[in-house]
Amino acid sequence: MLHSFSSLPRFSLFLTSKPQRLHQIAGRGSSYQSSTKRARTMATAIESTMKDAFTKYAEYLNNLNDKRERVVKASRDVTMNSKKVIFQVHRMSKYNKVEVLEKAEKDLAAVTDQYMSRLVKELQGTDFWKLRRAYSPGIQEYVEAATFCSFCKNGTLLKLDEINNTLLPLSDPSLQPLQINILDYLLGLADLTGELMRLAIGRISDRELEFAEKICRFVRDIYRELTLVVPHMDDSSDMKIKMDTMLQSVMKIENACFNVHVRGSEYIPLLGSNDPSSFLVGVPDIEL
Repeated sequence: MLHSFSSLPRFSLFLTSKPQRLHQIAGRGSSYQSSTKRARTMATAIESTMKDAFTKYAEYLNNLNDKRERVVKASRDVTMNSKKVIFQVHRMSKYNKVEVLEKAEKDLAAVTDQYMSRLVKELQGTDFWKLRRAYSPGIQEYVEAATFCSFCKNGTLLKLDEINNTLLPLSDPSLQPLQINILDYLLGLADLTGELMRLAIGRISDRELEFAEKICRFVRDIYRELTLVVPHMDDSSDMKIKMDTMLQSVMKIENACFNVHVRGSEYIPLLGSNDPSSFLVGVPDIEL
């Protein structure tokens, strides 16, 4: 009993200290609740921020897809009308060269003003390299038509800077202008050699041998220069395929010109020839 009475003060101390500990525990609980509320508030803010960012990114992708569809449509229009310019140039002969080239230049200017301008407006001021696959076919065809007209008129190669300068007036000066990149330009030149091959064969048929030989030298120079450039370019399957096609075009032109020089004496002279060695001297020409 004495032992139990002696422990009474300690027990009373425990009783007197219990309300203080409960108060501390209650205080800790309230701070825990406040920190939980802060964590929930922060989580809600982060979730709201992420939701806003995702919404903006989704809107950006939707706008980009819509722009891609418009760019594809504009590129198709450029391709179709550039082909018409090329077909117009192929109607050229030594008798109507001036008229045909004037008509082709007007058609090319119309392509630039009506269709290339729409493509430029869609791409200027943006990261247009992201949409290159969408507009590259039209750009290549436009380069092909422009360089084809320039060679047939001046006998020289239209440079990339000259083509880009014609596009500058179509752009808003306050925005980054659309500029044709070097790869699309070279791909367009590769296609140009195929059209020059067809033109050379036609000129040989019309006995314009000097013009055909000029085309042969021009196409050979383009192929030789590209063989020096292409190995240093990034791997491009399109360029590799077109280089093989370009070599075939060079060989076709060379073979046609070579056959004319080697076997030219075998051609039968036209009826009514005034060649003194011909047995048809004095025979009137036949109108076809």
